[in-house]
Amino acid sequence: MAPQQRGGAKSQTQEETPDAEHEQPSAAAQDAPAAANGTMSAEVVPAENDDAAKPAAESDAAKLAAESDAAKLAAERDAATEAPKAKSRRWWPFRRSTREVAATASAAAPPAATKDPEQTSDTSTEAKSDAALQAADADSSGTSSDSGATGRDLDAGASGRHAAESDGVDKGTANKADGERPGRHAADVGEAAKTATEVDSGKTDKDAAAKGKPASGATGTAVAEKDASGKPAGDATATAIAEKDADGKPAGTATRTAVAEKDAEGKPAGSATGTAIAEKDAGGATGTAVAEKDADDAGREPDRWAEFAGRTEPPPNVAVRVGRRVGRFLRHEFTLAALISMAAAVVMTWPTLRYPRHTIPQDIWDPTLQAWQMSWSGHSLLTDPGRIWHSNAFYPELWTFAFSDSLLGYAPLGMIGEGPVAAVVRYNIVFVLAHALAAFGAYMLVRQLGAGRTGSAVAAAGYTYAPWLLAQAGHLHIISNGGIPLALAMLARGHGFSFRHGYRPERRHAGWALAGWLVAAWQLSLGFGIGLVFAYVLALLGVGALLTWIFKRFRVWKERRPFGRKLFFADLAGGAIFVAVGGLLAIPYFEVADDHPYARRGVEEIQLYSPPLRGFFTAPPESWLWGGLHEPLRNSLGWAPEMTLLPGFALIGLALAGLFFTIWSVRQRLLLTLGIVVGAILAMGSEFQDGRYTYLPLLEHVPGWDGIRTPGRLMLWVTLLLGILAAGTVCAFVDRVKEISANRVPPWPSPWLRLVTLIPLALVLVEGINTTKHPIVPAQPAAMRTVEGPLLILPSDQLHDENAMLWSTTKFQDIVNGGSGFVPKKLEEVRQVTATFPDQNSINYLRQMGVRNVVVARDMLESGSPLLTAIELPVDSLGITREDVGSVVVYRL
Repeated sequence: MAPQQRGGAKSQTQEETPDAEHEQPSAAAQDAPAAANGTMSAEVVPAENDDAAKPAAESDAAKLAAESDAAKLAAERDAATEAPKAKSRRWWPFRRSTREVAATASAAAPPAATKDPEQTSDTSTEAKSDAALQAADADSSGTSSDSGATGRDLDAGASGRHAAESDGVDKGTANKADGERPGRHAADVGEAAKTATEVDSGKTDKDAAAKGKPASGATGTAVAEKDASGKPAGDATATAIAEKDADGKPAGTATRTAVAEKDAEGKPAGSATGTAIAEKDAGGATGTAVAEKDADDAGREPDRWAEFAGRTEPPPNVAVRVGRRVGRFLRHEFTLAALISMAAAVVMTWPTLRYPRHTIPQDIWDPTLQAWQMSWSGHSLLTDPGRIWHSNAFYPELWTFAFSDSLLGYAPLGMIGEGPVAAVVRYNIVFVLAHALAAFGAYMLVRQLGAGRTGSAVAAAGYTYAPWLLAQAGHLHIISNGGIPLALAMLARGHGFSFRHGYRPERRHAGWALAGWLVAAWQLSLGFGIGLVFAYVLALLGVGALLTWIFKRFRVWKERRPFGRKLFFADLAGGAIFVAVGGLLAIPYFEVADDHPYARRGVEEIQLYSPPLRGFFTAPPESWLWGGLHEPLRNSLGWAPEMTLLPGFALIGLALAGLFFTIWSVRQRLLLTLGIVVGAILAMGSEFQDGRYTYLPLLEHVPGWDGIRTPGRLMLWVTLLLGILAAGTVCAFVDRVKEISANRVPPWPSPWLRLVTLIPLALVLVEGINTTKHPIVPAQPAAMRTVEGPLLILPSDQLHDENAMLWSTTKFQDIVNGGSGFVPKKLEEVRQVTATFPDQNSINYLRQMGVRNVVVARDMLESGSPLLTAIELPVDSLGITREDVGSVVVYRL
């Protein structure tokens, strides 16, 4: 009985000390030699009285020793294989300690006595069988995750079986109440016991054959025995039973092991099921007694420890997966940056969205023209796309949609709604979104270059809400500049480039590069006013990047850094799309330049709009902080709206500090400074050295440069580069704050230090607060919704014609009126002839042009205008009719 108890104690020690599994492979590896020695001693004892049997006994002992060594090596290999599994098993907290198991086994074990050689042989055989069961038990305890799979497992199962036969009490249920998990790895225990039994059985048969005796038969299964008082003989003491049938044949090696089974519902069968006892009957048949769990578990008490077991959560359904993805999207930095950019745009452009149906930013002239442009492009795409460049204004001219920057990229928005009210609402929404896109694009660009969040926010605010841009509030094609930094950010991301890390091939992504080219093409479609310079800058950056990559690949880089086939084709396709869009958009403008050569910008016009150096430090009147203070400076400028180019004193100060205290390298600072100086010189136009070596050569030799009327708008690039330099300063400041906070407890910035890092952002935003006017848009006359074209609206001039274009967005009838960057000679002639309308000369002239109706708006006439008197005169002698429709007079020619 003692070997069985020792095996249980050893198994428990292995469970409690996982490292012991590596030092002591398994109980089977240690007990296998013991079993072999036990067999050998059983054979040698009777040989002491027979000197003739000594050589045979010594030969058998040598063979058994060799086999024992082989079995030991095999057991060690098996234990080394099973050791990792044993470490990964879950430890059961309610098992008994090693000392408790050993003490219980010692107290319950009866004293062993050997009376004669035959009894000694039987005892040795029994000890060998116990050792085999002990090896199987130790092996099973090494592979089972349940601490109950120690010596108690087999013993408890045997006790439950034996008690079920004698008293009808299921001790397996009692083991379950003690904390054992039912049926875990019982199959592994049975397999180990079966293997050990077969090995020992083979040895016994071989020994018996050497002595001339029949084999003792199969080693039986451990059976819990009772003592004389009817109680269990110990803690599940195992006994090897070897029987022979009546014919003297060996009983075989059939061994049945208790196996934890599952019931019909797939649940565990409970605690230890019965153990089959292989017995040989008179006919040689093996009888099997298996105590199995009843299929119906309705009457069994539920396992109170089942709540502590691990549970597998069911896979999430479609709604949960979609919710998680949406949550990740909403928490992403880019999403948050976009939302914050839109919220900031609403606040910084307020009160643009306060009365979006009635008011418009800055004035009622250029904004109404651009509101008409978006409406016309959407209407044309829906009705007659082939006529998109031949608009309903400037009748009977052609290519009239190319008389100014077309904002064609907003055409999809123009498909929504119709009429002047929808056009005004659309313009106000796009005006706010343009600011949001500019801030988001600048943030993305500076983040891609390697700046932190706070520094990128400062650069975005400085780029979007610079004071000089407040004077451009009436020019949506200038405000709509967000595609420039966004395209550069996407291209840099696609090519794996940043200031902080340089070129990283592993960060390349052809999709981002292609998206960058598409955004660049969209930005170009908004107009060549800033799009043309963007195209040339993009070309210079591309050529410079290509030459730098080639030089570093063959001269600098020790390891090859490939460009990538996918990225190459993405650049090829994206560049082709960008060039194609630019070429197609340029065709109408070339046609306009051929039909109206006087529309080209000359040196005189460039000199008119060229700002002096003090213009870079002068704020427009729309600036809340500096507008009133800089009024004397503005009065000294020739054309203040295009010469007040203050980027913000806070931005300038941060950029200057960025020359010395920054995260950018010296070379990057020098390149940024060079770009700022070159941009400022070009923005001065003819004011810097009369432009002989700077702006005028570009005007004369660079294709399309003569279409840029105002050099001061190049300040956009200066502002962007200043923002990048300022971002480097702010990031260095934030890093310094983190270093100071590292010595604190806890080691992160306090709320006050975090607020200090936001001071630069606050200063930049304060300088961007506006006092922009939002006048009420003139209401559309009711006659404009019914009168057919072609028609002329009087009075006609550059400003009033822009309102007339907005009024035509209901029917889009052809009108002679129109406003743009230049005045066609035909329109100028019409204005001169109709100054005396209605008279016979003007009527005949209009009839020859094909004009059918003339609308005179009383509300737009100035005091002293000849039309105030003429519209009250009778027209019967002129062959036309006159009709008062609301506040206008309609003449039908």
